[in-house]
Amino acid sequence: TAVSGKATLGICLGAQAMARGAGAENTLGSHPEFGWCQIALTDQGRADPVLGLLPPQFPIFEWHSDHFTLPPEAVHLATNPSAQVQSYRIGRAGYATQFHFEASRAVVADWVRRFPDLIEQQSPGFTATLIAEAEAKGRAADAHGLAIARAWVALI
Repeated sequence: TAVSGKATLGICLGAQAMARGAGAENTLGSHPEFGWCQIALTDQGRADPVLGLLPPQFPIFEWHSDHFTLPPEAVHLATNPSAQVQSYRIGRAGYATQFHFEASRAVVADWVRRFPDLIEQQSPGFTATLIAEAEAKGRAADAHGLAIARAWVALI
């Protein structure tokens, strides 16, 4: 696990589980986020070997309604107004993101095809604006997600 110094990567629910395992509090069902959202790096995030390769603010895909506090031993890497802790690191290579950096435009389009009712409930009107949103924010989010993945793999 991240606490024991092993390379670990937690995305969304994985980040929540890592946080809980490292002593943080989880809050269920508060402040849902869905769609391409703006994320801001903290000072520590800008200096981080993985997230520090990104711009100080960047779009990335979100789909969650649960949140967590920063684990006691963690370094706070990214934030936004809806979820104070968007990313953190424990040790050298224990990374966690609330956002879905793995969700490319193709993945999001597949989710819309597979889960239209759930998505419409979570974010009314999203399916109607998918193409415009993907064009406006998705291309950059795809590049940022790939940069995160490559930097983490290079680190481990």
